[in-house]
Amino acid sequence: MLIMKQSPIIVLGAALLASCAADNGPGIEYMPDMYRGPAVEAYVDYGQDPYYFGEDKAQEQRNTPSARTAPVGTIPWSADPAMAAYNFPYPYTNDTTGYGRAGRELFSPIPFTQENVDKGKIIYDKFCLHCHGAKGDGDGKVVEVGGHPPPTAYNGPLKNLPEGKMFHTITYGKGMMGSHAGQLDKEERWTVIQYVKYLQRGGKMTDAVEAPVDSTANK
Repeated sequence: MLIMKQSPIIVLGAALLASCAADNGPGIEYMPDMYRGPAVEAYVDYGQDPYYFGEDKAQEQRNTPSARTAPVGTIPWSADPAMAAYNFPYPYTNDTTGYGRAGRELFSPIPFTQENVDKGKIIYDKFCLHCHGAKGDGDGKVVEVGGHPPPTAYNGPLKNLPEGKMFHTITYGKGMMGSHAGQLDKEERWTVIQYVKYLQRGGKMTDAVEAPVDSTANK
């Protein structure tokens, strides 16, 4: 029986030829994500792995914008010049000096009208009613049921509280009240203040008093 020995070069050549498919594919890929990493696009969420959640779920998520929170101090852009008052950073510091300056220098860009008062009431009922009460008397459920100290009445000691101080308090918080800047944007804060001004006037649409006497310097 004749036994022919194959040359190592011939064996190697045969192996190389066998590894080449007609479509020049790579064959089996052990870790395809290492070979074919997807290009990461801005504002796209790649959180769901199609291997576990399916390609349809992954594709749906990739088509959904997922921008990160903007850096502190970033100024939003708007084509509407009327939005400029809401876009610039808040210039007053979270201390007694900033609180006093806001009361003297800061005024609402939203007019005191019935329409804006009605819009403000919607926000008030969602975020303020539980503590301040329906008429701003400080008798909300948190006080009546929860037993927490009541906030000062709007048509009482806070009757002449300037709107700038209101905005400062909503932005930073004051006393028992925490900051609501995370719940209400600047436009919403000014809108709810229109309803607070309405409560200051005993629920009447009277004209605002120019340069009111501030009896809340220490409040």
